[in-house]
Amino acid sequence: MHLDADAFFVSCELALRPDLRGTRCAVGGRERGIISSASYEARACGVYTPMPTQRALKICPDLILLPHTAGLYGKVSQQMFDLCETLTPLVQRNSIDEGYLDLAPCGLAHSAEIEARVRGLQQRIWAELQVPVSFGLAPNKLVAQIASKLRKPRGFVVVPPGDEASFLAPLSIGKLPGVGAKTEANLIETHGVRLIGDVVMRSDRELETIFGGSWREMLAAARGEDDRPVETGREDAKSYSQQETFGRDLAEFAAVERIVKRMVDELLPKVREDKKRVRTMTVKIRYPDFVQESHGRSLTTATDLEGPFYPLVAPLLRAAWTQRRALRLVSVRFSNVEDGSGQLEMFAEVDEKRRRLAGVLDRLNEGGRQAVVQHGHQLAPGPKSP
Repeated sequence: MHLDADAFFVSCELALRPDLRGTRCAVGGRERGIISSASYEARACGVYTPMPTQRALKICPDLILLPHTAGLYGKVSQQMFDLCETLTPLVQRNSIDEGYLDLAPCGLAHSAEIEARVRGLQQRIWAELQVPVSFGLAPNKLVAQIASKLRKPRGFVVVPPGDEASFLAPLSIGKLPGVGAKTEANLIETHGVRLIGDVVMRSDRELETIFGGSWREMLAAARGEDDRPVETGREDAKSYSQQETFGRDLAEFAAVERIVKRMVDELLPKVREDKKRVRTMTVKIRYPDFVQESHGRSLTTATDLEGPFYPLVAPLLRAAWTQRRALRLVSVRFSNVEDGSGQLEMFAEVDEKRRRLAGVLDRLNEGGRQAVVQHGHQLAPGPKSP
């Protein structure tokens, strides 16, 4: 099963402001900021992620802007996946708002029983967190992920075993993960590949001409074949990572930099929660043609604090973003994970004070309250000087 929360950041904010349900609203900064999440009502007006806020306000003048609430999204994500673990212990948390569940340990013999339990989980997440989610049930990860995104919001799509290929065949080729808008346009215009089923109908030689060395993987995906297991990865994490695929290609350096810093803000609390520390930060970017580059740098001493990593964001992004063209995706990964106890370095006492302060700020902001803004980059940029 694949879980995909609907307009997650906005949904978290609307749980605090239920009076705004049904309105055109979005999470984003007012001045030079970008839209990081938009309600479905706002999307119907043409507002998308990561559209510059000023453009969004021109397209949708009555758009209600909601500020990013520090610490809220990670907390709600944790609660959401904790509820998933009441159904099955095998839960893979792919990102803050998406994940996979292996339902085999549930011991349910019939598909009707499985569907009933999953619908119950969907209703419970809404009842307890006020966050709508979409589910896709299928024999494997690939098909489940595609199914979960077909009927959002509050979608519920089931693909029985043996129906994978027939389910995928009539869908547009752009529904396959990794096929973006520009790649889809090229496949249609140059090769006449419009539907997923068109891939299955082509000969091996044709597919090699179209997709190069990855043609076998593309054919397997079009057939709905995927043998990847659900990996919980929660015990002794070897890395912490998060990525964001943009709704539209993004070329503004400052906007991408803010997104990367937001990822740092979301990942480091998880490191602290696990009582770990990390030494290496890697930034990866992906262009619309799926060429990707990455660059990493290690600190002298492992830490669980955000501060030491903020100065690395811009240099790492510049080092990875070697081609000055728009991006499709950016991701952050923290690795070289160490146990958080027993640090004896000369600055350990200072770090411990900062760590205690971070804990106090987290408690002050608990429950979605933005009592204290923890980091300067979370403030909306002010107007440019004349």
